[in-house]
Amino acid sequence: MMQKQRAKGQRESVFNNEVVSRFELYNSLFLTLPFYRVKDTGTLLPLFIKYCEDGVKNHETPAGIINAFFEKYTQNNSKKDIIDLLFRFIQYIERQVVLFDAVEDASFNKLNADEEHSALLVYLKKGVDNPALTEKIEKLIEDFSLRLVLTAHPTQFYPGSVLSIITDLTTAIKTNDISTINQLLQQLGKTPFFNKKSPTPVDEALSLAWYLENVFYFAAANIQSEIDKSLNDYNLESKKIIELGFWPGGDRDGNPNVHTDSTIQVSKMLRQILFRCYYRDFRNLKRRITFRGVEENIALVQETLYEQAFNPNIATEDISGSLIERLNKIKTTLLEDHDGLFADLVSDLIRKIELYGSHFASLDIRQDSRVLRDVHAYCRQSKPLTTLYPENYDDLNEQEKINALIFKSAKVNYTETPDSLTEDTLQTIAEIKQIQQINGALACHRFIISNCQQASDVLQLIELFLYNGWTEEELTIDFVPLFETVHDLADAAEIMETLYSHPFYKKHLQKRGGKQHIMLGFSDSTKDGGYLMANWSIFNAKVALTATADKHNIQLAFFDGRGGPPSRGGGKTHRFYASMGKEIANKNIQLTVQGQSISSQYGSIDSAEFNMEQLINAGISAGMKEKHNILLDPLHKNLLDEMATESYDAFVALRQHPLFLSYLEKFSPLTLLSKITISSRPVKRNSGGALKLEDLRAISFVTAWSQLKQNIPGFYGIGTALKSQLELGNWDKVVKTYQESGYFKTIIDNCMMSMSKSDFAITAYFANDKEYGAFWSTLYEEFELSKELLLKLSGHESLMENYPVEKRSISVREKIVLPLVLIQHYALEQLQNENADEEELQSLEKLAIRTVYGIVNAGRNLA
Repeated sequence: MMQKQRAKGQRESVFNNEVVSRFELYNSLFLTLPFYRVKDTGTLLPLFIKYCEDGVKNHETPAGIINAFFEKYTQNNSKKDIIDLLFRFIQYIERQVVLFDAVEDASFNKLNADEEHSALLVYLKKGVDNPALTEKIEKLIEDFSLRLVLTAHPTQFYPGSVLSIITDLTTAIKTNDISTINQLLQQLGKTPFFNKKSPTPVDEALSLAWYLENVFYFAAANIQSEIDKSLNDYNLESKKIIELGFWPGGDRDGNPNVHTDSTIQVSKMLRQILFRCYYRDFRNLKRRITFRGVEENIALVQETLYEQAFNPNIATEDISGSLIERLNKIKTTLLEDHDGLFADLVSDLIRKIELYGSHFASLDIRQDSRVLRDVHAYCRQSKPLTTLYPENYDDLNEQEKINALIFKSAKVNYTETPDSLTEDTLQTIAEIKQIQQINGALACHRFIISNCQQASDVLQLIELFLYNGWTEEELTIDFVPLFETVHDLADAAEIMETLYSHPFYKKHLQKRGGKQHIMLGFSDSTKDGGYLMANWSIFNAKVALTATADKHNIQLAFFDGRGGPPSRGGGKTHRFYASMGKEIANKNIQLTVQGQSISSQYGSIDSAEFNMEQLINAGISAGMKEKHNILLDPLHKNLLDEMATESYDAFVALRQHPLFLSYLEKFSPLTLLSKITISSRPVKRNSGGALKLEDLRAISFVTAWSQLKQNIPGFYGIGTALKSQLELGNWDKVVKTYQESGYFKTIIDNCMMSMSKSDFAITAYFANDKEYGAFWSTLYEEFELSKELLLKLSGHESLMENYPVEKRSISVREKIVLPLVLIQHYALEQLQNENADEEELQSLEKLAIRTVYGIVNAGRNLA
């Protein structure tokens, strides 16, 4: 214990010296740069920050703080001048966030130098004289995989130009290159941070592809290289462990801007970027391999890679196999005739081609079950299908529908003109085959069914494939149900039992290697049932789904739709996976990485390698231990059942409060999120109608609360649940569960992280609002209750006490963006001024919108 405390103290000391001190040094340099025509912005900003901090401590209103500042420190106090200077402050603060990111990233290796080493290597060493352990390792490696799926959710996307500056700035900071840092800060000050119009799905794909090309291409290959070396050292066969997935251009659930041509464009773009990466590597390789005996193969590989990388009109097919064959011939010649000189460079390129093939990342297709049901109904109206189904098909119960399905390939003659969603679905199903032929079978092989509520949702989709160009024999598709709401999670195991027992689906799964992918959504389950109920529902669903899969001898791969913040499944991700017991399938770790979590956790090669290694370590450790999860013991299970129900009731009561939605609309930028130009996806599903909670996207819901610095979805109901157990005399049982269950401890730790990013002092003046004062007090009281009892449960004196570096990082970031939060409240309040003219209202709206970017970016896993 003493050693751990010392290590924590050392990390904290490194953070203060390497991050906080350097940021303050470079920030002072940054504030002297005369940007944007306002010479004294850098001088006034520190004064403004201090005014904001003091004003919040005194529970003053944002308008009071800002007006008092301008009266004291400026001469021109017209509304236009105030708004203009506030815009300049925002521009500086946005760039301060980037500077802090770069400084923190530059210190990444120093901060994480003492973290645990490869779990695989540890177990391999233990297995040297233990044949049974070695056999277990071999079996685990054979089954194990990590799939990271990059998704374009509207939480943060720096333009590629800014990402490149961050990368170069991080490099310069590592060596304290003041001259370069100064130039890059000047470049940063003059570079736009966002697009003037919303990106298309293809634009989003291109933004995300920056990470594939500049980070994952190297990081995943480096990790795979270490794994190969470890396995080879112990005479075990190498196994591809890392897979990459991609959603932009394929995820059309609720996004009317994604069309078939978007999907095709993105698949082509991924291929071309990949081959440019290959070509770049090959050029370096060719400079070293200048020996006789390899000339022909060198020339052929170069010509092939050049054509694939730069000729958009070339006829394409999956050529990864032929490339590997040619490179192996080069490698053999080097080994046999040239003492193996530079054979390692060839091996590295071969490894990358084995990892990424001709596709780079698998493009997932996702659509809502309600849309897919409509498409199936449309198909049934056409010949020859119209005669094969009963006329009252839609009125049949679930089992009757399943019995009526025919699973026959058919050439359908569509007579009626389909609506846009139906047409897109049918075209996409047909085009997936083309994508597979061009980029390989792994290029696009998963169709995810959002809002999956019954087995027929999956089976009907299979029929849609059979009606649109596919046959049973060539159906190289994995059908992935997505269970999201608390109710759907409870029904998930029963739905899968129906599917596993169905003759056609059973046969299809056998052809797919007996492996079933199931996606579980944290975001909507949290929005639906609150933080604790969402996590507990997903845990129970995983246990039940694993038991059902085991019963049918199915290898189960859970795909977790995890967002950045704890309220959407984020937080300490590797601890979440390490805490699984043998009752939960955990050999295939699959998760979405989205929003600012991509840049914060996978923004550099160092951080990407570290976070992927942590996930692999978690999976290997959990797989080797296969320990029983104590939450399934009656004592702990009953306790969590009760707490989840109490938390759920409290959260639902809050959601049903008549002021719930109007509070968000009035005090947060919720209604303005649709005008933020960082996403092609609408804020809500029913884009034409009035705002309803059920239509509001979970990500917008969470973002609105995080902007308020209240983070309600990440904790609300926890305090009520803990208080109830305390009053019932069950506190010792709760403590015992916290101490013995890694899963429950992870939930609690992540909850405390979410609360650490909350600051009710900023909105304390809401308490005086005649209409919403009591509602704000309800939120605040639950926060204080939750904080008090979580600290009592953990034995800590402050939130995140056991993560001092992360806590300090959050504290610095919150201090940086505090003025943005107050400017946002000021703008939103002024927007309700009936006397403001149209020009002023537009300026205030832009002001409020601009604050959102910096607040989200600084939070790193806020939304």
